[in-house]
Amino acid sequence: MRNRCLASIGAAAITAILALGPTPVAGQAPSQPKAAAKAGKTWTAPRTLDGHPDLQGFWTNSTLTPLERPKALGSKEFYTDEEVAAAQKKDRDRLALDLSEGLPAEKGTAADVHYDFAQFGLDKAQSNLVWDRRTSLIIGPTGTIPALLPEARKRAADIAAKNRGHEFDGPENRPLSARCIILGYDAVPMLPQGYNNNLQIIQGQGYVAILHEMNHSVRIIPTDGQPHAPQGIPQLRGDSKGHWEGDTLVVDVTNFTDYNPFRGSGNKLHVVERYTRVAADTILYRFTVEDPATWDQPWTAELVMTTGQGPIYEFGCHEGNYGLANTLNGARVAEQEAARNATK
Repeated sequence: MRNRCLASIGAAAITAILALGPTPVAGQAPSQPKAAAKAGKTWTAPRTLDGHPDLQGFWTNSTLTPLERPKALGSKEFYTDEEVAAAQKKDRDRLALDLSEGLPAEKGTAADVHYDFAQFGLDKAQSNLVWDRRTSLIIGPTGTIPALLPEARKRAADIAAKNRGHEFDGPENRPLSARCIILGYDAVPMLPQGYNNNLQIIQGQGYVAILHEMNHSVRIIPTDGQPHAPQGIPQLRGDSKGHWEGDTLVVDVTNFTDYNPFRGSGNKLHVVERYTRVAADTILYRFTVEDPATWDQPWTAELVMTTGQGPIYEFGCHEGNYGLANTLNGARVAEQEAARNATK
Protein backbone atom coordinates (compact mmCIF):
# COMPACT_ATOMS: atom_id res chain seq x y z
CA MET A 1 0.00 0.00 0.00
CA ARG A 2 2.94 2.32 0.68
CA ASN A 3 3.96 2.22 -2.99
CA ARG A 4 0.41 3.04 -4.06
CA CYS A 5 0.55 6.22 -1.99
CA LEU A 6 4.03 7.16 -3.16
CA ALA A 7 2.97 6.75 -6.78
CA SER A 8 0.51 9.58 -6.34
CA ILE A 9 2.70 11.92 -4.29
CA GLY A 10 3.97 13.83 -7.33
CA ALA A 11 0.65 15.35 -8.36
CA ALA A 12 -0.30 16.17 -4.80
CA ALA A 13 3.09 17.65 -4.01
CA ILE A 14 2.92 20.02 -6.98
CA THR A 15 0.06 21.90 -5.37
CA ALA A 16 1.20 21.38 -1.78
CA ILE A 17 0.74 23.90 0.99
CA LEU A 18 -1.45 26.26 -1.09
CA ALA A 19 -4.16 26.15 1.55
CA LEU A 20 -1.92 28.06 3.94
CA GLY A 21 -2.33 31.05 1.66
CA PRO A 22 -5.55 32.59 0.35
CA THR A 23 -8.13 29.95 -0.60
CA PRO A 24 -10.82 30.53 -3.24
CA VAL A 25 -14.30 30.98 -1.87
CA ALA A 26 -17.31 30.12 -3.98
CA GLY A 27 -21.01 30.70 -3.49
CA GLN A 28 -23.02 28.81 -6.04
CA ALA A 29 -20.20 29.66 -8.47
CA PRO A 30 -18.31 32.81 -9.43
CA SER A 31 -19.79 34.35 -12.54
CA GLN A 32 -16.65 35.95 -13.93
CA PRO A 33 -12.96 36.44 -13.10
CA LYS A 34 -12.11 39.22 -10.66
CA ALA A 35 -10.16 41.19 -13.27
CA ALA A 36 -13.13 41.20 -15.64
CA ALA A 37 -15.50 42.12 -12.82
CA LYS A 38 -13.36 45.11 -11.86
CA ALA A 39 -13.33 46.26 -15.45
CA GLY A 40 -17.09 45.90 -15.65
CA LYS A 41 -16.79 43.28 -18.37
CA THR A 42 -18.66 40.03 -18.78
CA TRP A 43 -16.29 37.09 -19.01
CA THR A 44 -16.52 35.00 -22.16
CA ALA A 45 -15.26 31.45 -22.31
CA PRO A 46 -12.50 30.72 -24.83
CA ARG A 47 -13.51 28.56 -27.78
CA THR A 48 -12.06 25.49 -29.42
CA LEU A 49 -11.62 25.33 -33.19
CA ASP A 50 -15.13 23.88 -33.59
CA GLY A 51 -16.65 26.85 -31.74
CA HIS A 52 -17.53 25.22 -28.41
CA PRO A 53 -16.43 26.50 -24.98
CA ASP A 54 -12.92 25.32 -24.13
CA LEU A 55 -13.04 23.14 -21.01
CA GLN A 56 -9.49 21.88 -21.44
CA GLY A 57 -6.91 21.96 -18.71
CA PHE A 58 -6.06 20.55 -15.32
CA TRP A 59 -8.80 20.73 -12.71
CA THR A 60 -9.62 19.63 -9.18
CA ASN A 61 -13.02 19.09 -7.57
CA SER A 62 -11.63 18.82 -4.04
CA THR A 63 -13.98 20.27 -1.44
CA LEU A 64 -14.90 19.87 2.20
CA THR A 65 -18.59 20.34 1.43
CA PRO A 66 -20.37 17.02 2.11
CA LEU A 67 -22.66 15.39 -0.42
CA GLU A 68 -25.54 15.40 2.07
CA ARG A 69 -26.40 18.18 4.50
CA PRO A 70 -25.78 17.48 8.20
CA LYS A 71 -29.09 16.99 9.99
CA ALA A 72 -28.30 19.70 12.51
CA LEU A 73 -28.46 22.34 9.74
CA GLY A 74 -32.05 21.53 8.80
CA SER A 75 -33.06 23.42 5.65
CA LYS A 76 -30.12 25.85 5.74
CA GLU A 77 -28.67 25.76 2.23
CA PHE A 78 -25.82 28.27 2.55
CA TYR A 79 -23.29 29.33 5.15
CA THR A 80 -22.63 33.00 5.76
CA ASP A 81 -19.32 34.54 4.67
CA GLU A 82 -18.32 34.73 8.33
CA GLU A 83 -19.01 31.04 8.84
CA VAL A 84 -16.95 30.15 5.78
CA ALA A 85 -14.05 32.30 6.99
CA ALA A 86 -14.16 30.60 10.39
CA ALA A 87 -14.14 27.17 8.77
CA GLN A 88 -11.17 28.16 6.60
CA LYS A 89 -9.21 29.31 9.64
CA LYS A 90 -10.04 26.12 11.52
CA ASP A 91 -8.77 23.98 8.66
CA ARG A 92 -5.60 26.07 8.23
CA ASP A 93 -4.90 25.71 11.95
CA ARG A 94 -5.50 21.96 11.74
CA LEU A 95 -3.09 21.58 8.83
CA ALA A 96 -0.45 23.76 10.50
CA LEU A 97 -0.63 21.58 13.63
CA ASP A 98 -0.44 18.44 11.52
CA LEU A 99 2.62 19.70 9.63
CA SER A 100 4.45 20.75 12.77
CA GLU A 101 3.55 17.92 15.13
CA GLY A 102 2.20 15.12 12.97
CA LEU A 103 -1.37 13.91 13.00
CA PRO A 104 -2.65 14.26 16.58
CA ALA A 105 -3.93 10.87 17.70
CA GLU A 106 -4.58 8.99 20.89
CA LYS A 107 -1.74 6.58 21.65
CA GLY A 108 -2.53 2.96 20.88
CA THR A 109 -5.44 3.73 18.55
CA ALA A 110 -5.68 2.81 14.87
CA ALA A 111 -5.06 6.44 13.94
CA ASP A 112 -1.83 6.37 15.95
CA VAL A 113 -0.28 3.70 13.73
CA HIS A 114 -1.48 5.14 10.40
CA TYR A 115 0.73 7.51 8.44
CA ASP A 116 -0.41 11.10 8.51
CA PHE A 117 -1.60 12.37 5.15
CA ALA A 118 0.27 15.67 5.39
CA GLN A 119 3.58 13.82 5.51
CA PHE A 120 2.99 12.55 1.97
CA GLY A 121 1.25 15.62 0.57
CA LEU A 122 -2.12 13.88 0.56
CA ASP A 123 -4.05 16.09 2.95
CA LYS A 124 -6.92 17.80 1.15
CA ALA A 125 -5.85 21.18 2.50
CA GLN A 126 -2.44 20.87 0.82
CA SER A 127 -3.89 21.23 -2.69
CA ASN A 128 -6.28 23.65 -4.35
CA LEU A 129 -9.49 23.49 -2.38
CA VAL A 130 -12.83 25.00 -3.32
CA TRP A 131 -14.68 26.54 -0.41
CA ASP A 132 -18.38 26.58 -1.24
CA ARG A 133 -21.00 28.41 0.77
CA ARG A 134 -23.30 25.46 0.20
CA THR A 135 -23.96 23.28 3.24
CA SER A 136 -24.28 20.24 0.96
CA LEU A 137 -23.54 19.40 -2.64
CA ILE A 138 -27.13 18.23 -3.02
CA ILE A 139 -29.26 21.27 -3.73
CA GLY A 140 -32.69 22.06 -2.35
CA PRO A 141 -34.21 22.50 1.12
CA THR A 142 -33.65 18.88 2.12
CA GLY A 143 -30.08 18.53 0.93
CA THR A 144 -30.10 14.73 1.23
CA ILE A 145 -30.53 11.70 -1.01
CA PRO A 146 -34.15 10.49 -1.01
CA ALA A 147 -34.88 7.38 1.05
CA LEU A 148 -34.53 4.06 -0.74
CA LEU A 149 -37.72 2.53 -2.04
CA PRO A 150 -38.81 -0.76 -0.39
CA GLU A 151 -37.68 -2.75 -3.44
CA ALA A 152 -34.27 -1.08 -3.30
CA ARG A 153 -33.89 -1.88 0.40
CA LYS A 154 -34.81 -5.51 -0.32
CA ARG A 155 -32.33 -5.63 -3.20
CA ALA A 156 -29.56 -4.37 -0.94
CA ALA A 157 -30.52 -6.81 1.81
CA ASP A 158 -30.53 -9.73 -0.64
CA ILE A 159 -27.08 -8.82 -1.91
CA ALA A 160 -25.75 -8.51 1.64
CA ALA A 161 -27.25 -11.85 2.60
CA LYS A 162 -25.74 -13.54 -0.46
CA ASN A 163 -22.29 -12.15 0.35
CA ARG A 164 -22.46 -12.80 4.09
CA GLY A 165 -19.80 -15.30 5.06
CA HIS A 166 -18.17 -15.11 1.62
CA GLU A 167 -16.61 -11.63 1.83
CA PHE A 168 -13.07 -13.04 1.75
CA ASP A 169 -13.48 -16.14 -0.44
CA GLY A 170 -11.44 -14.61 -3.26
CA PRO A 171 -10.69 -11.38 -5.10
CA GLU A 172 -14.06 -11.51 -6.86
CA ASN A 173 -15.74 -11.08 -3.48
CA ARG A 174 -13.85 -7.91 -2.61
CA PRO A 175 -15.02 -4.40 -3.58
CA LEU A 176 -14.01 -3.17 -7.02
CA SER A 177 -11.93 -0.42 -5.41
CA ALA A 178 -9.88 -2.98 -3.46
CA ARG A 179 -9.21 -4.74 -6.76
CA CYS A 180 -8.11 -1.47 -8.45
CA ILE A 181 -10.84 -1.85 -11.07
CA ILE A 182 -12.74 1.36 -10.40
CA LEU A 183 -12.57 3.89 -7.58
CA GLY A 184 -15.09 6.46 -6.43
CA TYR A 185 -13.10 9.22 -8.13
CA ASP A 186 -13.58 7.99 -11.68
CA ALA A 187 -17.15 6.74 -11.28
CA VAL A 188 -20.24 8.57 -12.52
CA PRO A 189 -21.28 10.97 -11.17
CA MET A 190 -17.85 12.37 -10.35
CA LEU A 191 -17.46 13.08 -6.64
CA PRO A 192 -14.32 14.04 -4.70
CA GLN A 193 -12.79 11.57 -2.28
CA GLY A 194 -10.04 11.76 0.34
CA TYR A 195 -7.14 12.98 -1.80
CA ASN A 196 -5.77 13.15 -5.37
CA ASN A 197 -8.96 14.76 -6.70
CA ASN A 198 -7.24 15.86 -9.89
CA LEU A 199 -8.38 15.47 -13.46
CA GLN A 200 -7.56 16.67 -16.96
CA ILE A 201 -10.05 17.52 -19.69
CA ILE A 202 -9.07 17.24 -23.37
CA GLN A 203 -11.32 18.15 -26.30
CA GLY A 204 -11.28 17.17 -29.94
CA GLN A 205 -13.81 17.49 -32.71
CA GLY A 206 -16.72 15.27 -31.69
CA TYR A 207 -15.18 14.07 -28.43
CA VAL A 208 -14.35 15.14 -24.88
CA ALA A 209 -11.99 13.05 -22.72
CA ILE A 210 -11.65 13.20 -18.93
CA LEU A 211 -8.51 11.73 -17.37
CA HIS A 212 -8.71 11.03 -13.63
CA GLU A 213 -5.59 10.84 -11.50
CA MET A 214 -7.26 8.02 -9.59
CA ASN A 215 -7.62 5.33 -10.96
CA HIS A 216 -5.72 6.91 -13.85
CA SER A 217 -8.63 6.12 -16.13
CA VAL A 218 -9.97 8.02 -19.12
CA ARG A 219 -13.66 8.49 -19.92
CA ILE A 220 -14.29 9.16 -23.60
CA ILE A 221 -17.47 11.17 -24.23
CA PRO A 222 -18.65 11.35 -27.86
CA THR A 223 -20.36 14.65 -28.75
CA ASP A 224 -21.07 13.85 -32.39
CA GLY A 225 -24.65 12.69 -31.91
CA GLN A 226 -24.05 8.95 -31.89
CA PRO A 227 -26.67 6.93 -29.94
CA HIS A 228 -26.22 4.99 -26.74
CA ALA A 229 -25.06 1.39 -26.88
CA PRO A 230 -27.83 -1.23 -26.64
CA GLN A 231 -29.18 -1.77 -23.13
CA GLY A 232 -27.70 -5.24 -23.03
CA ILE A 233 -24.18 -3.78 -22.93
CA PRO A 234 -23.75 -2.42 -19.37
CA GLN A 235 -20.54 -0.68 -18.30
CA LEU A 236 -18.98 0.06 -14.91
CA ARG A 237 -19.21 3.82 -15.51
CA GLY A 238 -22.19 3.67 -17.79
CA ASP A 239 -22.34 4.76 -21.41
CA SER A 240 -21.69 8.50 -21.80
CA LYS A 241 -23.00 10.51 -24.74
CA GLY A 242 -22.64 14.29 -24.84
CA HIS A 243 -24.05 17.26 -26.66
CA TRP A 244 -23.83 21.04 -26.32
CA GLU A 245 -26.68 23.20 -25.08
CA GLY A 246 -25.38 26.70 -25.60
CA ASP A 247 -22.19 26.99 -23.57
CA THR A 248 -22.94 23.90 -21.46
CA LEU A 249 -21.71 20.40 -22.18
CA VAL A 250 -24.55 18.01 -21.32
CA VAL A 251 -23.61 14.36 -20.84
CA ASP A 252 -26.32 11.70 -20.71
CA VAL A 253 -25.14 8.50 -18.99
CA THR A 254 -27.06 5.20 -19.13
CA ASN A 255 -26.30 1.45 -19.28
CA PHE A 256 -24.89 1.09 -15.78
CA THR A 257 -24.06 -2.31 -14.32
CA ASP A 258 -25.15 -3.82 -11.02
CA TYR A 259 -21.49 -4.55 -10.23
CA ASN A 260 -20.83 -0.88 -9.45
CA PRO A 261 -23.95 0.43 -7.69
CA PHE A 262 -24.16 4.11 -6.82
CA ARG A 263 -25.75 4.79 -3.44
CA GLY A 264 -27.84 1.63 -3.62
CA SER A 265 -28.97 2.09 -7.22
CA GLY A 266 -29.05 -0.61 -9.88
CA ASN A 267 -28.80 -0.94 -13.63
CA LYS A 268 -31.70 1.47 -14.15
CA LEU A 269 -29.55 4.36 -12.97
CA HIS A 270 -29.62 7.41 -15.23
CA VAL A 271 -27.30 10.40 -14.73
CA VAL A 272 -27.32 13.72 -16.60
CA GLU A 273 -24.17 15.82 -16.11
CA ARG A 274 -23.77 19.49 -17.02
CA TYR A 275 -20.36 21.16 -17.39
CA THR A 276 -20.33 24.97 -17.67
CA ARG A 277 -17.15 27.03 -17.67
CA VAL A 278 -18.19 30.17 -15.81
CA ALA A 279 -14.75 31.71 -15.27
CA ALA A 280 -11.14 31.24 -16.36
CA ASP A 281 -10.51 29.16 -13.24
CA THR A 282 -13.95 27.64 -12.70
CA ILE A 283 -16.18 24.93 -14.14
CA LEU A 284 -19.59 24.43 -12.57
CA TYR A 285 -20.36 20.71 -12.50
CA ARG A 286 -24.02 19.86 -11.93
CA PHE A 287 -25.61 16.42 -12.14
CA THR A 288 -29.07 14.94 -11.76
CA VAL A 289 -29.55 11.32 -10.70
CA GLU A 290 -32.64 9.20 -11.18
CA ASP A 291 -33.46 5.53 -10.81
CA PRO A 292 -37.17 4.59 -10.61
CA ALA A 293 -36.23 1.29 -8.97
CA THR A 294 -34.27 3.02 -6.20
CA TRP A 295 -35.78 6.44 -5.41
CA ASP A 296 -39.23 7.92 -5.87
CA GLN A 297 -37.79 11.15 -7.29
CA PRO A 298 -34.63 12.41 -8.99
CA TRP A 299 -32.11 14.48 -7.05
CA THR A 300 -29.52 17.06 -8.10
CA ALA A 301 -26.13 18.14 -6.81
CA GLU A 302 -23.54 20.63 -7.96
CA LEU A 303 -19.96 21.45 -7.14
CA VAL A 304 -17.24 23.72 -8.40
CA MET A 305 -14.14 22.53 -10.20
CA THR A 306 -11.18 24.90 -9.98
CA THR A 307 -7.91 24.96 -11.86
CA GLY A 308 -5.09 22.70 -10.74
CA GLN A 309 -1.50 22.24 -11.78
CA GLY A 310 -0.29 19.54 -14.12
CA PRO A 311 0.89 17.23 -15.30
CA ILE A 312 -1.06 14.43 -13.68
CA TYR A 313 1.24 11.61 -12.66
CA GLU A 314 0.27 7.98 -13.08
CA PHE A 315 -1.47 6.40 -10.13
CA GLY A 316 -0.30 2.78 -10.26
CA CYS A 317 -3.06 1.25 -8.15
CA HIS A 318 -1.97 -2.32 -8.86
CA GLU A 319 1.67 -1.59 -8.07
CA GLY A 320 2.34 -2.72 -4.54
CA ASN A 321 -1.34 -3.45 -3.91
CA TYR A 322 -0.41 -5.60 -0.94
CA GLY A 323 -3.70 -4.87 0.78
CA LEU A 324 -5.76 -7.24 -1.37
CA ALA A 325 -3.27 -10.12 -1.13
CA ASN A 326 -2.74 -9.59 2.60
CA THR A 327 -6.49 -9.45 3.26
CA LEU A 328 -7.10 -12.75 1.48
CA ASN A 329 -4.04 -14.34 3.04
CA GLY A 330 -5.25 -13.27 6.48
CA ALA A 331 -8.62 -14.89 5.77
CA ARG A 332 -6.92 -18.18 4.86
CA VAL A 333 -4.88 -18.09 8.07
CA ALA A 334 -8.04 -17.45 10.07
CA GLU A 335 -9.77 -20.38 8.38
CA GLN A 336 -6.87 -22.70 9.15
CA GLU A 337 -6.85 -21.61 12.77
CA ALA A 338 -10.59 -22.15 13.03
CA ALA A 339 -10.20 -25.64 11.53
CA ARG A 340 -7.48 -26.53 14.04
CA ASN A 341 -9.59 -25.31 16.93
CA ALA A 342 -12.55 -27.36 15.69
CA THR A 343 -10.56 -30.58 15.95
CA LYS A 344 -9.44 -29.98 19.53
